[in-house]
Amino acid sequence: MRKNSSFIIGALTGTCLTLLVAGPSSQFWIAAARAATSADTYTQLNLLGNVFERVRSDYVEKPDDAKLVEGAINGMVTSLDPHSRYMNEAAWRDMQETTHGEFGGLGIEVTMEDGLVKVVSPMDGTPAAKAGILSGDFITTIDGDAVQGLTLEQAVNKMKGPVHTSTKLKIERKGADKPIDVSIEREIIQVKPVSFHTEGGDIGYIRISSFNEQTTDGLRKAIADISKDIPQEKLAGYIVDLRNNPGGLLDQAVSVSSTFMARGEVVSTRGRNPEETQRYTAHGGDIIKGKPLVVLVNGGSASASEIVAGALHDHKRATLIGTRSFGKGSVQTIIPLGTGNGALALTTARYFTPSGHSIQALGVSPDIEVLQDVPDDLKGRVDTKGEASMRGHLSAEGAEQTGSQAYVPPDEKNDKALAAAFDFLRGVTVKADNPAAPKTTVPN
Repeated sequence: MRKNSSFIIGALTGTCLTLLVAGPSSQFWIAAARAATSADTYTQLNLLGNVFERVRSDYVEKPDDAKLVEGAINGMVTSLDPHSRYMNEAAWRDMQETTHGEFGGLGIEVTMEDGLVKVVSPMDGTPAAKAGILSGDFITTIDGDAVQGLTLEQAVNKMKGPVHTSTKLKIERKGADKPIDVSIEREIIQVKPVSFHTEGGDIGYIRISSFNEQTTDGLRKAIADISKDIPQEKLAGYIVDLRNNPGGLLDQAVSVSSTFMARGEVVSTRGRNPEETQRYTAHGGDIIKGKPLVVLVNGGSASASEIVAGALHDHKRATLIGTRSFGKGSVQTIIPLGTGNGALALTTARYFTPSGHSIQALGVSPDIEVLQDVPDDLKGRVDTKGEASMRGHLSAEGAEQTGSQAYVPPDEKNDKALAAAFDFLRGVTVKADNPAAPKTTVPN
């Protein structure tokens, strides 16, 4: 939600446009409104400068000017929405390592909510996943230090450290009677975004855990290896598992979708101005040659995962099974700020599925909803609140949807959604847990 000053400026602009049509004297009002707006802006900037100087001169201890400036930038950017953020030089380097696919740490995708670090998803096979960290957990302390008051980058940096050293986290989990203490040993995190295996001699299962620079190449290799193991005449189809995949690079989402689409739009992004609309189309062709495809999604499937699921669904190229996705439908543009100054991750657009639906704060609904049997000790703790529950989120174009199951059983034989996908590809009728669930990509 915009601050009141922005709303007033927008209202003045709208009034001036109306006056422009009303008569020739309107030019005076336009000039006056622009002057007033400019004056208001400079008054606010003067206020910022005055506060900065007052802190420098009168604070009880001499502050670090660079930290004051960084704090002011963080405050400005984080007030916009949950995903815009400033990265100093160290945080910018860390992000580049992450998108390249190898970095040190615990192996969790996190965001900031209500001043605490919230786990979006633990990455497959990482120390965090092995320690039992769950999607939706809140990290309240790191090595005994409270997270409240730290920026997201500061909290993440505290969790990093030399390989084979440990960090102690205190976790708050929905439904838990008391905080959970966890000790996790740091490792080099080599994110292998794609894993796969064959099932029953007739189905190829492909798990995509993140969208980094290695994802599309990994996917194509998986398909090639599955094709060697299963003759085309015996291949019933493929399952692409995007559950608890927090997203990643937009270009990888487009190329992954293109792997299964011969042609057509994958996603469009729309910014503040109509001329900023961009459309991304499929390229490379359907390399599985029209074989049936099931995509698994749940409450932890976000961002790039939702682009892929939405595109394949809208083009009737895949059947979606699972639970409604997270609903993160905004695009962050990375803007480097020059040597030594880090970068800005700024929300610049919303993305839309090929049929024109926005996923923001709505999510992607499965064609067949399948709920997992959750162990008693995890009941009430494995549902994500979704994008719509995040403070300051961009509003939805329609009734917002919150909460969706994000639990995936560790043993495949207990995975009801996966079993439903196997049955579907083999021609067995699959009964949805909620027959009334909407069949469109995004609920209207």
